[in-house]
Amino acid sequence: MEFNHADLYEGLADAIGDRLAFVCGQDRRTFAELDAEANRLAHYLMDLGIQPGQHVGLHLYNGVEYVAGMLAILKIRAVPINVNYRYVEAELLYLYRDSDLRALIYDVEFEPRVVGVLDQAPLLEHLIVAGGPSSVATAVPYEVALERGKPERGFPARSGQDVYIIYTGGTTGMPKGAMWHMEDLFMGFGGGNPYGEPRATPQEVVDEAAKAGPMVMMAASPLMHGAAQMAMFLSWWMGTPIVFVRKFDPVDVWRAVERERVNTLGITGDAMARPLAEALESGEYDVSSMFVISSTGAILSGAVRDRLQELLPNVMILDNFGSTESGYTASGVAGSTPETGLRYQPNSVVKLAVLDEKNRPVEPGSGQLGTVARSGRVAFGYYNDPAKTAATFVTDEGGTRWLLTGDLATVDADGTVNVFGRGSQCINTGGEKVFPEEVEAVLKGHPSVFDAVVTGIPDERWGNRVAAVVEPRAGVEVTSEELDAHCRTTLSGYKVPRTYAFVEKMVRSPSGKADYRWARETAMG
Repeated sequence: MEFNHADLYEGLADAIGDRLAFVCGQDRRTFAELDAEANRLAHYLMDLGIQPGQHVGLHLYNGVEYVAGMLAILKIRAVPINVNYRYVEAELLYLYRDSDLRALIYDVEFEPRVVGVLDQAPLLEHLIVAGGPSSVATAVPYEVALERGKPERGFPARSGQDVYIIYTGGTTGMPKGAMWHMEDLFMGFGGGNPYGEPRATPQEVVDEAAKAGPMVMMAASPLMHGAAQMAMFLSWWMGTPIVFVRKFDPVDVWRAVERERVNTLGITGDAMARPLAEALESGEYDVSSMFVISSTGAILSGAVRDRLQELLPNVMILDNFGSTESGYTASGVAGSTPETGLRYQPNSVVKLAVLDEKNRPVEPGSGQLGTVARSGRVAFGYYNDPAKTAATFVTDEGGTRWLLTGDLATVDADGTVNVFGRGSQCINTGGEKVFPEEVEAVLKGHPSVFDAVVTGIPDERWGNRVAAVVEPRAGVEVTSEELDAHCRTTLSGYKVPRTYAFVEKMVRSPSGKADYRWARETAMG
């Protein structure tokens, strides 16, 4: 075995094959059953002529087709490409072309959009459709593809240098494909042991998983988001099953927690935490099995966290810092919130720094603002985007290669990193810097606000002014005057929104990340 996700999974299937690996609704698979299903699909893809290094898209909701499809692609050393299922035709066409897709596994309900761009993506020759009959003559049903493939393995040897791509972004521009080598991906997201030193050998991963006690992990995010994919693999490396719901729905999540006796739940910031809290308040669920909720990938504000903690007093709520390109990087310290300051302690095995404009580490305790950067086990570039790669992955004077995360921060004398927000979203209003995350967290602390996204819009006098898109709680009215008064109790005057746009429903990505393009257009309107 290598530190390759397909190798490691096959090792687990041989060692703990009868143990439950995957649950999504009524679909349940043991490690051995999922391995055999992935083998069938892998052989079918090979028979189509899919070669190592070629790209296969996954345009699906959560389900066994997504998981078996991902494993099948990795088994033949091809590259899985996650497709955002909310994309409209123009965005899909960009992604299909940018990623050079050769084959696509998709849910039939997305077929109108797939068909709408198919003839403009000439490399995309093979379609596998899941979820029902297709109107496309050349699309092969998922079940037929399985029937045509063999359940045995017999695949070429793999490497820790095989490539894994996660497409990310799309909230401020078109998505970009972060490229990882498989061994770096394994190490960057926990090394098979998020509570200590990374596993020393692939066999140790299998051996420790086999010895692991009973535990059940769940990811509330969609598998088209890198956080859910990494949560799935990490649960397997720990010898535990991973539970999903087909689409995020807070009631479905709590029902799954109750039914499957889930112990740890992964979420993405306020966009999941708030509806989960509201569902808990309005319904009755047995959540006594829970002991950890872990948030990553988006901001978890203090007001929302406190509300969830009050409802789940015996559950530990963790706020983690990382990105698709950097992996799991740091953990929030006690009292860390956007309202009071986001403070993170780097993981012991991670080389994290705050770099100045010349890519030199700032002096800890100096208060100097810089960009959070990580070296070592990180992604190595963006697919089809050398300019973005050169701007994000830089080498300092000493020859160390750094990934610039885009987050602006200072670093304390004890190494604690104080993160203010994404530099790309920072609003410059009259020379003052305003970080949207801080203002959003304050707005969401108002009892009448369900969700808020803050952005900058043009202003003749100040260059930009702070604007907020607000979704009030259902059945509740709130005015801009009320929100202005609320913000001024906590924020400096220049940070308080000058423009409010009230909407019935906030637009966010399926993973819960803010759509700042949409928010800016809405505020300007």
